Amino acid sequence: MKTLKLLAAGIILLVSTSMEAQVSVNLNIGTAPNWGPRGYSQVEYYYLPDIQAYYDIRASQFIYFGRNQWVRSRYLPRQYRNYDLYSGYKVVLNDYHGRTPYTHYKSHRTKYHKGYRGQHQSTIAHRYNNHRDDGHRYSNDRKNYNKERYSPNRRYSDNHRNSNDKKYSNDKHKKNERNGRDRD
Repeated sequence: MKTLKLLAAGIILLVSTSMEAQVSVNLNIGTAPNWGPRGYSQVEYYYLPDIQAYYDIRASQFIYFGRNQWVRSRYLPRQYRNYDLYSGYKVVLNDYHGRTPYTHYKSHRTKYHKGYRGQHQSTIAHRYNNHRDDGHRYSNDRKNYNKERYSPNRRYSDNHRNSNDKKYSNDKHKKNERNGRDRD
């Protein structure tokens, strides 16, 4: 009888706490990537004709043919790691809702050949590039990106200042005064 009362009290306590606690979890599963075309919210797949691959929006994975089978991966295959997803054309597959868009690969490849360009597309967001058009193409290869980003040959930009810059410029001014360069 005592265990029955404890069990009933536990259930009441559990129900009362779950009624008060409302948890809101917002996972961005299935959101289109920034390089995706603007204006298509209910789409599941893109076909990328330049590299003959698909992109699964829900799973955030590329689907491509490799090693005699269709492969799903977060990254493009090595030969396309430098492919610019922002400027490449994306065919929006409105008419397909399943798990294997590559069942229609032959018709997609024929209809949307390499170099295919349909209507003008603008991307959802612009590519993040805080350097003045340095020609760097962002790829999905994290290892190469980090190598280029943190390369010892990269010059320190004038836009990045540290707390000693004011002190440095005053010291430089004083040196120039001592050398007679700053006299009126």
